[in-house]
Amino acid sequence: MLDRTSLVLTIIGAINWLLVGLFQFDLVAYICGGQGAVISRIVYTIVGVAGLWCISLLFRERGGAETDGAHAHN
Repeated sequence: MLDRTSLVLTIIGAINWLLVGLFQFDLVAYICGGQGAVISRIVYTIVGVAGLWCISLLFRERGGAETDGAHAHN
């Protein structure tokens, strides 16, 4: 559950950065009242922590045959 939540938050952050890069439009700041607003800083922090958590996904070993859809042979 934490992995999926972190991944979704990281994707949201990436979309926000895409908007900043292409259009100089920070959606989080727009919704939350500016980059310096407390709520914006909380959102940025949560997304950043989620991104750090997603780093751990790179180093985990995948599960057995059950997780990738393959069938185990007896």
